[in-house]
This record gives sequence, structure tokens and C-alpha cells, in this order.
Amino acid sequence: MRITKVSHWLIRVPFTEDILWGSGRRIGTTRLVCRIETDAGITGWGETISLIANVPAVFTDVVAPLAIGYPVTDVERLHRHVLGAGFYHHKRAAVMAIAALEMAMWDALGKQAGLPLYALWGGRWRKDVEAAAYLFTNDPAALKPRLQRFLDSGYETFKVKIGFDEKSDILLTETARNVIGGRPLRLDVNGAWNIATAKRQLEKLKPFDPAYVEQPLELDDLAGHAALVAGSPVPIALDESAYTLSDIGNIVRAQAADVVLLDPHEAGGLWQTIKAAAICEAVGIPVTLHSGAELALSQSAYIHLAASIPNLSIAIDTERAYLGGDICANPPVLAGGRFEVPEEPGLGVVIDEGSLERYRVSGIAGAYLDKQRADWFPVKPAY
Repeated sequence: MRITKVSHWLIRVPFTEDILWGSGRRIGTTRLVCRIETDAGITGWGETISLIANVPAVFTDVVAPLAIGYPVTDVERLHRHVLGAGFYHHKRAAVMAIAALEMAMWDALGKQAGLPLYALWGGRWRKDVEAAAYLFTNDPAALKPRLQRFLDSGYETFKVKIGFDEKSDILLTETARNVIGGRPLRLDVNGAWNIATAKRQLEKLKPFDPAYVEQPLELDDLAGHAALVAGSPVPIALDESAYTLSDIGNIVRAQAADVVLLDPHEAGGLWQTIKAAAICEAVGIPVTLHSGAELALSQSAYIHLAASIPNLSIAIDTERAYLGGDICANPPVLAGGRFEVPEEPGLGVVIDEGSLERYRVSGIAGAYLDKQRADWFPVKPAY
């Protein structure tokens, strides 16, 4: 079964409220959605995050033309073909564009086989998938009712963005711990700290028993993260440092993380994510999945990954609570803080093409910076 046609849409689904993080204000999720058609009459759908303008450019100029004529089984070859088209030295510029097409190839293959994707990746390891409640605010007073809403909905794991300033790091954490009790609490710094601040803040945060502190330093400072892993009882998780398979190998060699957050869009595909998880499994590192506000296609792919990967053993991140819409009539079911695993062939998602046109946009906006602070921009490290 070979690819005969590739179509794509750049879409933006608004959030129900603005999301604040260390790099600015997000007003919605911009995604690139693609559809492949095959000589067997089977279609496949894929999705990727599209935060910066290179994603649709690389997809249109490189990925889509190369895909024509490819067997849908050859996901590894396609990945390396795109890298060989000028991106071996610029992997991070290509991975998100590759991911959309690669997901569509898996979707078509699963439909041809009549199997859900988890069945193609070793089978079902867990019966459902826990999701973490995700909190975005720099105001401790506003955080408390948000936490309570998630708690009342049945969530058992919580993730709070910090990294705004030293004082709020502690106040936000203290507020969260007081509301959620002894439940797992993750803290995401988004690379805002320098090494001296990290040492001081980790010591202050230790009494609140965080499950981990995510990306405390800049993404390329593996030596600094390794020093924190060696010197702090607070577990260190890496996300922005952990895009490609080479990134994962370097993290493991440097002993720079206790936990790794994977993301198939940032890895360049679902298959690359499975390989990255296996590297971590070999050295005893648990993994989870980073969220960039996935719509139904990517969310379903996440659930299939989590259902089949043994060391994907902690709750996955999700921003579904903030989505103001979606692109299908049968999105993944999330209830009581847990996702049901789809059983339909492929991704198990039926796309509403009318919604693709409704949410279609011509460019990317509202991912970084902050229109309410015109002269402000993020600096890493910030403090």
C-alpha cells in the first residue's frame, strides 16, 4: 500500500482561557493536520504541533513531496529520507513536520490490518491511561479553585507551571500541595533557572515532595542537569532537552535525568518515540508524554503509546480541559482523570472535515510572547 496523495490543513482551535507559562501567553493550539490517500483506497490521518513557521514550510516543501509513492510501512525510511534532504544538521527543524505524515502512515497501516495501533507495537500493556491535571497561572489565589475543579473531577496527578519568579515558585507549590494533599505533584520550570537558583529552589521545594521538577535549566545544559540529579533528592525530569533519539542517548550517557518526557511530534514520529522509550527502559528511567494541547488525532496516538509501552508508567500530560473545540465527532474519552484506550483500527478517530475548514488559519499566532506585555520577551535562564 503506497501513498498517492497528501493533503494538509493548518488549523487553530481556541482555548477556553489563556494559558500562561514562562515563555508567554497561549491563546489556542495551532496544529498541522494531514491526510494521506493510498493506492489501496485507504486514507490515513496525522497531526502535529505547529508552534513556529518552519513546521508547515518543511511539511509542504520537503515531507509531502517525498511521501508520494512511499509504502505506508516504511516509517523509518521516510524519517531518515527527510533528514537526508538537508536536515541531519537541523533535526529539530524537521521533526514536527515528519511527525504528522508518519502518524498518518501508521493510521493507514492499522486500518489495513484491522487493528488498533497499540496492537502493532507489542500489544496492550495497560487497560487505561492516567492523565495529569495541568495548571497554568502565576497567581496562587487563582490556582486554588482550578486545582479543586480537577480534584473534584477525579484527577489523581497534578502538574503546575512555575518558573515565573522565585517567590511564586514556592507559593504556587505550597498552594498546590495544600489543596491536593499527598497526591503526586509535578512542577515545570521551562528552563527558567540558572544553576545557582536551581540549587536554592530545589532545597526550598523539597519539603513539598514534588514527584519531579521538570526542565529546571536551559535545554542544552546536560552537565548542569546531571549535577542536579547527583546532588538533589528531588527527581529531575527533562522535556525540552529530550526531542530526538540522539538527545535521549546523550541524556542517558550524561545521567542527566530521573524521568524523561517524550513527545512524538518533537521526536519525529511515533516509532521514534517507541525507540526512545526503550532506551530509557534499558536503564530504568520511567517516561511520560509532554502535552502541547493535542487534538483528537494526536491524543489518540498518545493513548496508544501509553497503552503499549511498559515504562510509560506515570500519568501523561494533557491540556484537553482547555480546548474550545476539536476536529472529530468521537474524540478520546477522558473520565475521572483516565483515558479509555481506543479499540477501532488505526488511531480510531473519525475526522470531521468541516471542522478542519472552520478552524483553518493562514499563519501561527499566540504561542509565544504576550500581547498584553508588548515590550516583554522571555529570557532563558530568567533568574
